[in-house]
Amino acid sequence: MASAKTTFLLSIPFMVIGYLLSFAPYNMVTYPPTNAWADGPMKLIGTPQFQTKKTDLFTSGATHMALLHNSILRGYNSIFHQAPLVADNDKADFVGYSLAWHKFVKSHHDDEEENLFTKIEELLKDKTVFEETHKEHESFLGGLAEFEKYLSGLKSPADFSGDELVRIMKTFQAPFEDHFHSEISTIAKLAGHPNTPKEGTPEHAAASATFKAWGKSTVTKAGVTDVVPFFLLNLDRTVEDGMWANWPPMPAPIKWGLINLAGAFHSGWWKFASCDSAGQPRELWVFQLAAQKAEREGAAKP
Repeated sequence: MASAKTTFLLSIPFMVIGYLLSFAPYNMVTYPPTNAWADGPMKLIGTPQFQTKKTDLFTSGATHMALLHNSILRGYNSIFHQAPLVADNDKADFVGYSLAWHKFVKSHHDDEEENLFTKIEELLKDKTVFEETHKEHESFLGGLAEFEKYLSGLKSPADFSGDELVRIMKTFQAPFEDHFHSEISTIAKLAGHPNTPKEGTPEHAAASATFKAWGKSTVTKAGVTDVVPFFLLNLDRTVEDGMWANWPPMPAPIKWGLINLAGAFHSGWWKFASCDSAGQPRELWVFQLAAQKAEREGAAKP
């Protein structure tokens, strides 16, 4: 009897994992994009490392920031295109997906201001390097707050209006896009700062380790079951000749778990993502539904 009880208790974790996997993003069907996709209206960013082939401290840092920014930009674009077309029975999931995007952006902004920028200023002994960046942040925070206020203030998901959300998004789209591109240039240019440590020095090694640690933690501490899957499911691994197919660097089983096990907790949200669990661009959900509806109506005609 004790043996049977022990066997049952040992099986519980596997039962839970099996249940979660039934909702995992890897179960999503992927269709190549044929309609408007997540590469607009906000333009995506070419990485400095791909463009210049340089691998110095700040070119690499700007490149990794660009990849993260592109996930945020694809998230914005996926929300922008789908908001006006979301079906009533999908509105609750779409609101959750959109709020996950806001949480991602807000956490990213706060972590830059409170941690990364301070570390870079201390490294370069220069408090002026991010003066314009601070101003750029201020230019879109009001619209971003209105975005969150509207979604969080809905009495019911049924009250969601895609047209209203898009109206709000357009109020901060231009400064948001400008900043997300400008910040990459600002960081990359720091390679030429007179106080940038030389490669091979202890200062360079310490700075590199600091920035890598920030990059690893900035998304995960924002939220493992919402922000992390959002980030990874809007990360196109096919861009720039597949140069970033294995980015961010982590063991494949851990990445798989972050997408599929952590992602299973809010499984309904990720159908709106721009990429599948393998990082392949996918037809946005509302256009998939429209195509399926057209097929059914065509088949029903005599």
